[in-house]
Amino acid sequence: MHPQNRKITFIKKFLFLSIVFLGFINATSIDKKIGTNNKITFPKFVDYNIPYLQKDFVGFKEALAFKESQGKYTVVNTLGYLGKYQFGRTTLHRFKIYNTQAFLNNPELQEKAFIALCKVNKWILRKDIRRSVGKVINGIKVTESGILAAAHLSGAGNVKKFLRSNGLDGFSDAYGATIKSYLKSFGGYDVSNIEADQNPIV
Repeated sequence: MHPQNRKITFIKKFLFLSIVFLGFINATSIDKKIGTNNKITFPKFVDYNIPYLQKDFVGFKEALAFKESQGKYTVVNTLGYLGKYQFGRTTLHRFKIYNTQAFLNNPELQEKAFIALCKVNKWILRKDIRRSVGKVINGIKVTESGILAAAHLSGAGNVKKFLRSNGLDGFSDAYGATIKSYLKSFGGYDVSNIEADQNPIV
């Protein structure tokens, strides 16, 4: 092999190994943070590279979970939001869940709580879903899944205000995530299997 080609090959290998090593260090540091005090924050406004998923309810909930916590059941962020879907304690109390540590250690309960919250939000927003789906607000086509995701972020009441004001009455959480961004990021999923329910049981 020509010395120049050998040098180029060595540089390529070195760069590749450096990238892999840095990635490993970053992942390890995240795991250590979770393992030591179970608290790590994933800012909601960052557009993580969400893996490819089908546009069904499973794809919807997994994409949303990845945005909220990178899909980790034991995460507690700096504001005290819990688990894979980053539930607030008040929301959990609605479903008669009071032991937060037990909640963090129970993936099945977290999944059931998420479905229950989707059902409640769909019931609260049933009229707005009927009126708004298909409209374009602030350049975003409104879909049912986008509305449910936005309600998970901000609460159904804030989504009502946003839709009924044609996007003038907005909302931003402590990390900078907005109703508009969630309508866009999580639009187009088929969530028709979720039935509107005022009082779902977990």
